[in-house]
Amino acid sequence: RDAALGGRSEALRARMEERLQGARFRYINQQLYTSSSREAAELFRSDPEAFDIYHRGFARQVAQWPLNPVDSIIRYLRQRSPSLVVADLGCGDCKIARSIRNKVHCFDLVPLSPQVTVCDMAKVPLAAESVDIAVFCLALMGINLQEILEEANRLLKNGGTLLVAEVASRFEDVRAFVRAMGQLGFKSVSKDLSSPFFFLLEFSKTEAARPGPAPALRLRPCLYKRR
Repeated sequence: RDAALGGRSEALRARMEERLQGARFRYINQQLYTSSSREAAELFRSDPEAFDIYHRGFARQVAQWPLNPVDSIIRYLRQRSPSLVVADLGCGDCKIARSIRNKVHCFDLVPLSPQVTVCDMAKVPLAAESVDIAVFCLALMGINLQEILEEANRLLKNGGTLLVAEVASRFEDVRAFVRAMGQLGFKSVSKDLSSPFFFLLEFSKTEAARPGPAPALRLRPCLYKRR
């Protein structure tokens, strides 16, 4: 009987711990979508454990998805020349870098891998026009979205490719978003809107970002409900 009670007590503790971790993940996730990239970088600098909680929670969410958009991006990149230099902005565990032969610069707020350079995505430590392909895979989080995408423009060579994979429900108006990207110096090349879960947008850099606000450049925050 004591063993049975002990087992139930252990199971209850595990459930409570899981709920607590889930609540912290949802809180951190909300902070990332409702603060600037600078504030997000500071959050993880001041509380390194927060990123570990966030990444574990995110991995649990990914496990429930019917597909992972990073796999679509990897397939796309494998069809391009291995000589092209890639910047993975918000790289997580560097799955893209581990899956292709190209040189990949990996950037994120916390180093889950030795390959990761820690930085604010609006201030990436790479020279201007030094990469051929820039990738944001579920990584356009900060409220300073325009600043982050202007930085991607700075990094890209003229004619370079920008790939954006995002949760479909984040887009209020895809066409308005694409038009706003034109102001940032990006021309739409292709849009894969076939999945009800994720959209994959491909752009080409045609010019430097033009000055001035781009109010249509909006994405809704991706907030997870308690399960």
